[in-house]
Amino acid sequence: MEETNFVLLWKEQYEKIDQSLAINRKILQELTSQKAASTLQSFIRFKTRGMIAAVIYLLLLGAVLFYAVSHYVSAANYFIVSMGAIFLINLKALSDYIRHVVLVKNIDYNGTVTGIQEKLSGLQLSVIQHSRFMVLQLPFWTTFQLSGTWFPHTVGWGYIIFQCFITVAFGLLALWLYKNLTIKNVDKKWVKVLVEGAGGKHLVKAISFYKEIEAFKQ
Repeated sequence: MEETNFVLLWKEQYEKIDQSLAINRKILQELTSQKAASTLQSFIRFKTRGMIAAVIYLLLLGAVLFYAVSHYVSAANYFIVSMGAIFLINLKALSDYIRHVVLVKNIDYNGTVTGIQEKLSGLQLSVIQHSRFMVLQLPFWTTFQLSGTWFPHTVGWGYIIFQCFITVAFGLLALWLYKNLTIKNVDKKWVKVLVEGAGGKHLVKAISFYKEIEAFKQ
């Protein structure tokens, strides 16, 4: 009889502990969602400023590019190709900013922790891919100043070699960054710096909040 009472008492206490843990998990998730939402509001503001800057930048690039095309001369070929590539890459950047804001606004903070983590991880991956694409403009910043009226036929071999070296070096750097800017390298310091410059630090902070819930469960 005493053994039965002990088992019932143990079962009752176990259920109370389980209920207490469930309540604590729910409270922790609510607090975490509030902190994550606040952090991601900073991310949205960051991206909004980026959109405004990108629109102004694209308008300036577009105006200069339109003038060069509408008053076309063969001497401007280097400039038109270089500025055209930079314009398209930054146009893609603007679309990324818009998509990132939409992704954040579609997060349901009342959903499951796993579901929120998946969306945050997907958003982090998108930010990394954005950073990868942006580095592809590097070599074009070394060729826009060239003119068909004097390059390469009216300059010495020293300048030609120097120009080729700079352009190839920036091209290889862009390809190396594109190859290594991946989610598997996200913990490397230089990757963190580049991704944080694209607003990734807010995502890392939000993701860390939800890792606290996983740690609590463990």
